This record gives sequence, C-alpha cells and structure tokens, in this order.
Amino acid sequence: MSRRHYNLPPLTSLAAFEAAARQLSFKNAAEELSVTPGAVSHQIKALEAELGAPLFWRRHRGVELTPEGEALFETLAASFLRMSQGLQAVRNSRAGDTVTIGSTSAVASLWLSPSVLAFWREYPEVSVNQIVQDRPFRNRPDLDLFIRYGRDSDNSLEQEELFRDTLIPVGSRPVADRLAGADLADLAQERLIHLDSEDASWTSWQAWFRALGYAGPVAAGVRVNNYAVALQAAQDGAGLALGWRRLLTPMRQSGALLPIGAHALPAPHRFHLVSRPETELSPSARRVRDWIIEGTQGP
Repeated sequence: MSRRHYNLPPLTSLAAFEAAARQLSFKNAAEELSVTPGAVSHQIKALEAELGAPLFWRRHRGVELTPEGEALFETLAASFLRMSQGLQAVRNSRAGDTVTIGSTSAVASLWLSPSVLAFWREYPEVSVNQIVQDRPFRNRPDLDLFIRYGRDSDNSLEQEELFRDTLIPVGSRPVADRLAGADLADLAQERLIHLDSEDASWTSWQAWFRALGYAGPVAAGVRVNNYAVALQAAQDGAGLALGWRRLLTPMRQSGALLPIGAHALPAPHRFHLVSRPETELSPSARRVRDWIIEGTQGP
C-alpha cells in the first residue's frame, strides 16, 4: 500500500513545480513562495526523480517545460483552481459579511478610506477591512479586492478600469506662489521629491519631464519610498512632489497642496479595481466592488 492515500508526491514539490511552471522562473517562484531559488530547484529535482521524467529544460537564459512538464502543469493548474474555488466557498460561508480590500497608503488615505466610510453608512451590516502596502499585491488569497495603478499581470483576476488621473507638480502655498509661471527648466532644478517604488508602472520625475518635451538635467533632490511621506514633505515645504490631480482633490481644495504652474501630464495608466473571479466573490464583496465602480464614474 502506498504511504500516501492518493499516491501523490509531496504537496510542497507540486506547489513549487506549479509556481515555477506558471512563471517559467525558479527565482520568481521562490519569491512567490517565500523560499530560496535553491529550495525550489531542490523540490523540482525531487519531483522529477519520483516521476522518473524531466519536467524542465534548463537553458542558459531560463527554463522551458518539457512535454511531460506541460502535461503536468495543465493538470495541476486546473486542480489548484478547483481547490482554490472550493476553499474560498468555505471561507465565504464562515466569513459572514466581511470584505477585505487592499491599496497603497496614498490611495487609502486620499480616496479609498472616505469611500469605505460612506459605504459603511449605507450598508452598516457589511464590515470592510483594509490592507495598506506600497508594494504590489502578490499571492494574497486573503484579499477580495485591491486597487492597482495599471493592469495586474495575473490574467486570471477580474480587472475593472476605474479612471485615468493627471500627473501634476504640487507643493506648499509659499512654493506655489514663488514658482507661479515657472517653465519646465526651472521646475527641473527645484528640490524634487523622488519616489522609490517597487512598481515599475509608477511615473518618475524623469519620465514626466521627458513626456512633456524637456530633455535637460533633472535635480537629484531627495528620495522616499512612501508616497504619503512624499506628500507630507511637499506639504511642509521641503520640495515638489509629483501629484495625482484627482486623488489630491481634498488637499487642493483645502490648500494643503497646490499645483505648481500649468504643467500636467495624463497618467500613462489607469487605476484598476482588481478582484478574484466573480464566482469566488461573496455577495458583500460584489456589493463593495459595485459601490467603488459607481463612485468613480464621471470626471
């Protein structure tokens, strides 16, 4: 009799193989699974030894699936999807009316949290939990929805376009008054607050200037890794931040941050509401999703 009821290899090996096959990268699979690339390689070698067949061709620039690997990946992908749907159905049956939504700190503070508060007033029976982080949301089964700038690379997720914002330089009132009418060359030599982000889709100061036709030098300024910190620094008069005109509407209306001149660039990407497939969302999650979509219609 097999030592395992279903005569399956260890699930850790199957999970490592599925992640590596989906991403065609041991390194990316390791990041997703929070292990080292060596651990992923070890698990896959063990799986190949147990099956008696190679699953990957190891190339100089990466890996490719063998025919046996392709067949196994198709089976595992379909099986893992059914498992995920079954597990989510169990979670939804026990979670009651609780919805979890993720966003960056800036989106949460400037737009999402006020929207969630308005939703609570309308639907007090639904609890909405927020998870805030300034790095891409990857492999987060605890999330029902999240807000993302640009499309997510995972095509299995539902992605609804919300709106396209406009990128403008912003600063404190004294700075805005001093730089009224400044041209791009003048702005490029101001103290700029640069955002270091893991998300390559975010527009940098250099990209903003280039898109508006300025090809000269851009001041090094200061660097932060959190957008809310960048906005606070600009509000305190420490320099210019690259702001989102729509998201910053409350701060512009209050005078906390003001546009610097008339220079503006339509954002290269739209904000998206990303969620699991419709069949995996609870009625409450669908209600929150629809509320957010309806609230972003119009200018």
